[in-house]
Amino acid sequence: MKLKVYITLLVSFITIALSAQDTALTTTVSKNKLGVNQRLRIEFSINKQGADNFKPPNFTNFKIVGGPSQSVSQSWINGKVSFNQSYTYILQPLRKGEHNIPSASIEIEGETIKSNPVKVIVLDAVDIPKNPNDPNYIAEQNIHLVAEVSKTQPYVGEGVYIEYRLYVSDNVSVYDFGITEAPQYNGFWNQEIKINGTQVKIGTYNGERHRYAVLHKALLIPTTSGKLTIDPMKMDVVVAVPTGKADFFGNLITRQVRKEFSSVKKVINAKALPLQNKPEDFTGAVGQFSFDVSLSKNTLKANESSQIKVAVNGKGNLKLFELPKIETPKELEVYQPERKESVSVLSDGLKGSVTDSYTVVPEFKGKYKIPKVSFSYFNPKEEVYQTITTEDLYVDVLEGKEIPKDSDTNEVAKQNVNITGSDFRYIQTSTNFQPIQTEDFFKSTLFYILLLLPIVAIPIGIFIHKKKEERNSDVLGNKLRKADKLAKKYLSEAQKQLGNKEAFYEALERALHNYLKAKLGVETSDISREKITELLANKNVDNTTIHSFIDVFNNCDFARYTPITNVQMKEEYEKAKQVITQLDRQL
Repeated sequence: MKLKVYITLLVSFITIALSAQDTALTTTVSKNKLGVNQRLRIEFSINKQGADNFKPPNFTNFKIVGGPSQSVSQSWINGKVSFNQSYTYILQPLRKGEHNIPSASIEIEGETIKSNPVKVIVLDAVDIPKNPNDPNYIAEQNIHLVAEVSKTQPYVGEGVYIEYRLYVSDNVSVYDFGITEAPQYNGFWNQEIKINGTQVKIGTYNGERHRYAVLHKALLIPTTSGKLTIDPMKMDVVVAVPTGKADFFGNLITRQVRKEFSSVKKVINAKALPLQNKPEDFTGAVGQFSFDVSLSKNTLKANESSQIKVAVNGKGNLKLFELPKIETPKELEVYQPERKESVSVLSDGLKGSVTDSYTVVPEFKGKYKIPKVSFSYFNPKEEVYQTITTEDLYVDVLEGKEIPKDSDTNEVAKQNVNITGSDFRYIQTSTNFQPIQTEDFFKSTLFYILLLLPIVAIPIGIFIHKKKEERNSDVLGNKLRKADKLAKKYLSEAQKQLGNKEAFYEALERALHNYLKAKLGVETSDISREKITELLANKNVDNTTIHSFIDVFNNCDFARYTPITNVQMKEEYEKAKQVITQLDRQL
């Protein structure tokens, strides 16, 4: 009788312990990166009894070659009760690509619960090793280079970001890595988002625990609509993988292998801005902005200056549109505006302000109106165009010349000066001063210097003239000197930033684009290396010079992600100066 009571209590306790667990249906895969000729095992597990009516997901892009096989297990370890019921399938991929396996579902106690979806990357066919402990095979299965995009369907001008992560499982270790091919962002305005150090974090990749580090992050703003492709990033990784053997003390023996990893090509479908309700003064601003036009002085005198500031503040594509122009009366002299930018790069766009400052100098007395100005932009969150219009501004000139009534004459009538009081009465107009001591010019020191000066100046002038003729006749030398001077001009900012890696390579790349813009008359910062190569080839530039020029571009990209010394930066500067000199001789 007592035995029956104990058994009843034990069963009741197990039942209560199992029911206390949170019900969960989880999905795990044997591998989340495989070749198109490999197979994977996928398992759906529920941790509570009483589940029924299991429905697997639609295995699109996969063929079921085994299963489903069902298993049930229950255990009691250290006072903890666990239950597991699983459904297992063996899948064969049908095509390459990045495929999502949707959620499965199961019913328990009248409630339907779903599993977590997983992502599987299918690559080219691989040579399946006979030895499952092959280090190259293990490294490939445990390391993943992943590109994550914040939004795949932005509007043209809307900022998105791309983040490259290196996921490493607990089975292997990474000793070193280096980027061998930086991603290309054709069709985008792009700016790198600085990362403060490479921090290793813990996360999950396709339901499995991994360590990961963010290697590169960039802000992308599409400049054209349609399907835009981001080519993969490639990198070499030195991996320490277990060999399956142990040393004398029982420690696992590892082996270092170097493997190249590549992220998956990403596609972004950029949506064109709507044509309906598009304002006439719209110049391409996309984001959330405020707009203001202000005057530093409302009251001033003639020839006294005032500042008109046209400012846009907010978050969006701040560097990719024009600010509205102001209109002023012809009696106000207005100088070309000075552009000031205070912009920082964020994950979802640029944030800050852009200001045009106009200097106004009135000449005539009077009160002048500066008409109101409007600024239009597209708000991608609300998907509507919005317009901000300022108020009229007035400039009151209190002192100055009167505006001539007859606009055909610019003469000003002369007036006699009226003497009042004692003004100007005792100004002396003559003097009787005499020199204290005089010296004859004849035979003085200055006399002999002036006498000998022509005799000395003639041969010097002849020598200088001959050197100038020789220099002018040296056509090749003149071209080289002119090209070298031009190269130094464009590279002056990069030279100032030597020793500061990020600033130096940004200035160097900007100098190359500015040079091409000046020489070819096109904006090159938004076109690919291939298009630049084509433009230079059409100008009959030899292939060696073109390749050298493109190499400097590529080095600017690579150097941002690898350790660089001051000596290497100096060498890169000299190489850039040399290639601009060579290119200028041919354009």
